[in-house]
Amino acid sequence: MIDIKDLKHLAKQKENENYRFRQFLKIHADEEELDKQFKELHNKYFKIYDCKKCRNCCKEIGISMDENELNKICEYLKLDKNKYIQEHLNEKYGEYTFKEKRCKFLDENNNCKVKECLPKSCKEYPYTDKEERLFSLYSVISNASVCPVVYEILEELKKIYNFR
Repeated sequence: MIDIKDLKHLAKQKENENYRFRQFLKIHADEEELDKQFKELHNKYFKIYDCKKCRNCCKEIGISMDENELNKICEYLKLDKNKYIQEHLNEKYGEYTFKEKRCKFLDENNNCKVKECLPKSCKEYPYTDKEERLFSLYSVISNASVCPVVYEILEELKKIYNFR
């Protein structure tokens, strides 16, 4: 298991290699097979890693939510929506994001205050179990510096493809 404190440094060390691997996959990987491999590795590593102990994505990326998701969250937390938007959120094209990277729904003990009504962007992150990964490898590489599972998946895929 990768210690979250080491992740950014490790990912930075592998960045150029990861971009070369991306090019390699674009040429050599079968899209459906790669999606299957991503999904299998996603399932494997999310059995090992506990997101609740990490929450690095909540601290480093922030979230986006649509109007409906924001309404549910404000209702759940009993927040004045307009005041909350004004104080904490940016809105662009109907999507809301926090003004700061760190998610405001993460408490001081690393617990999510809105786990009962998570926005889709939180539920689906890091998207490694979704289809069409061959066409989103830049975001996969970027997420490898945030999520230890993504880092592990990339490293295991390199072994599967005998890449070095």
